[in-house]
Amino acid sequence: MQRGLKFCKYFPQLGIKPTVLTVDEKQASYALLDETFTKEVPEGVELHRTATSEPFEYYKKISGKKEIPYSGFANQQTKDTLLDKVFKFVRGNLFIPDARVGWNKHAIRKADELLQTGKYKAIVTTSPPHSTQLIGLKLKKKYNLPWIADLRDPWTNIHYYDQLYHTALAKRLDEKYERQVLEQADAIIVTSEDTKRLFLNKPASIDVNKIHVIPNGYDAEDFVFHSLPPKNEYLITYTGTITENYNIDVFLKVLAHLMSVHSDVNYKLRFVGKVSEGMKSRIEKAGVLGITEFIPYVPHQQAIKYMMESTALLISIADVDNVYANVPGKLFEYLAANKPIIALGPVHSDMDRIIDECGAGRLFHYTAYDLMLDHMNQSTKAWKTNPNLDLPYINHSRFSREALTGELAGIIRQLVK
Repeated sequence: MQRGLKFCKYFPQLGIKPTVLTVDEKQASYALLDETFTKEVPEGVELHRTATSEPFEYYKKISGKKEIPYSGFANQQTKDTLLDKVFKFVRGNLFIPDARVGWNKHAIRKADELLQTGKYKAIVTTSPPHSTQLIGLKLKKKYNLPWIADLRDPWTNIHYYDQLYHTALAKRLDEKYERQVLEQADAIIVTSEDTKRLFLNKPASIDVNKIHVIPNGYDAEDFVFHSLPPKNEYLITYTGTITENYNIDVFLKVLAHLMSVHSDVNYKLRFVGKVSEGMKSRIEKAGVLGITEFIPYVPHQQAIKYMMESTALLISIADVDNVYANVPGKLFEYLAANKPIIALGPVHSDMDRIIDECGAGRLFHYTAYDLMLDHMNQSTKAWKTNPNLDLPYINHSRFSREALTGELAGIIRQLVK
């Protein structure tokens, strides 16, 4: 949601007037809801909300659960029950590409009404949910306007795709939709170089020149808090969702060792957001539960405040296949926070490259115990001299939302021209 919102925030400064077509929040189901973002919708932006048709209320009634599934099933049990498997099978085979596809008929009806006025020059669709791209596909065929498909995540290569128990027929249909979008959109926007490589390796006729990398970013106006790292504790903060697929075991092992070696240092680990029960069990097993604080999901601004009140920031990519393309959106806000980053993930991945180019910390492989231990030892010694480990300078301005919106605006102008 932030990506589209920030584009709309900065479009008017670049001479582009956006009209937003979205869902009525009173009729949709959300895993998480942050009302504070409504304040950022620029005055004068035309906004249209429609009805939707979703299965999530039925899911909650039948399953007895209060929440709908998070992205990557972060709020699901460590092991699927039979009912969980049934729900995932239904999701993967009856709702293609995803369970939000019921919005499409409502959105297309309203889009027809808007586009028949003849005042629009281009269409931008953003996903996931990737079903939204099928709206763009249909509107492209009907109105032949320049169409930009913004894919924030991979489609059939997303790391939890195999958890949906697709039949061969369902998988072929999903791949067909993906291929049609990639072939027929006038421009494809992706968030990482590796996602671009993934799409170019598809068995589809795709012009390499129409795929553009515009990563996620940070909004400088969100960073209104002063940096206040604690003086009496070495505080490491992780923000966002984390499940046991996010292999941080080596970090937890290093932290436990540091606690025994540096008994004069008050280490603290803080998670802000959704933490799966399986991950909590691993934290307890590692022996660091006593120094760990769990803070439930908070509004975006509060999450930034927690970042600014930290010594260092922890980030990880899920330890599964097809994650080289995964560059978490929060990485760019971590950069803007100017704190040293401790990252876990594949070496030479896009996230590794960005952290290294910005001089913002270090990424370690999931098994690199000795390297991480040495790094954290050196960091602890530096902290004992000065508990403020804020970085002196990070070259991250190219990841500002304003700069990134300028890149998208350039693509739109080229297509319209």
